[in-house]
Amino acid sequence: MARKGLFDVDVPFFLPVWRRVVVVALAVLWGLFELSSGATFWGMIFIGMGAIAGWRFYIADWAAVAKDAQDQ
Repeated sequence: MARKGLFDVDVPFFLPVWRRVVVVALAVLWGLFELSSGATFWGMIFIGMGAIAGWRFYIADWAAVAKDAQDQ
């Protein structure tokens, strides 16, 4: 499996759903913490990262990732 880019989520590490949920939740919760402490810029950055990660996890083909991991 070739490296696709900087923010590659199609890796076997993220096969368990709980890991994907934790990554998205941590980013969004940290963004909300930043917003509550008055750091609007960083809050929006982390909430945006959580949203992008959630979208990338949603559109990933996890069956293909699992097959690639099993073949190796």
